Amino acid sequence: MNQLRLSPSRVNDFTNCPLLYKYRVIDQLPESPSIDAERGTLVHTILHDLFESPPQSRTIQTALDLLPSRWQAQLELKPELANLITSEKEWYDRAKSLLETYFRLENPTTFEPTYRELHLEQNLSADTYLHGYVDRLDVAPTGEVRIIDYKTGKSPKPGWEEKALFQLRVYALLYWKEHNVIPKLLQLIYLGDSNVLKNTPLESDLIATEKSLLKIAESILESMETNNWKPRKSRLCDWCSFKSICPAHN
Repeated sequence: MNQLRLSPSRVNDFTNCPLLYKYRVIDQLPESPSIDAERGTLVHTILHDLFESPPQSRTIQTALDLLPSRWQAQLELKPELANLITSEKEWYDRAKSLLETYFRLENPTTFEPTYRELHLEQNLSADTYLHGYVDRLDVAPTGEVRIIDYKTGKSPKPGWEEKALFQLRVYALLYWKEHNVIPKLLQLIYLGDSNVLKNTPLESDLIATEKSLLKIAESILESMETNNWKPRKSRLCDWCSFKSICPAHN
């Protein structure tokens, strides 16, 4: 059997609903595009490309100037996205608002990112390959590592912070395994409500994350072997592309 390929997104799919994982990964069923997800892609692209400019040029105006061309490139890859936009002005205004929020939370003229869209990967076990793409990773001259992820939605409600941090702990685990350095800071920047969630991971946190991943991988492999993919109903079902064919709703 080929290695099981895991990423934070696929892990979240399985833990949220095993049947969703099957539809996406095993069956590879097509999904309708999400306007929120596409807006997130657009803003992520602009924040990535912003750092192509010299520090003094990393202004809100530079970011806004990138909007039309980056959106056009996105449309060329997915022409069907044009049908999602009922008001081009409203679409641009919302993207502009998210970018303006970023500049209130960070000043990109004052630092140089070490990596953008960094791909991290490791064999978690003989059966499981783990990987992920980090929005930004900064290494200070003194060696401290900061992992940053941009979110265009709102920050988690109290009590849900640990679930939100899981993705960055996976990245921290991968970085630690490759470089033998535990990142000093994990940082989620929420552009939807101007909040920043920060965490300093301990070695025990990363060991616990690895154990959790191995347990999830074992459950996925068992589901593959038995072809048993139980749906798990939750509020997330309202945003699921497969609700119409899900046995939990039919």
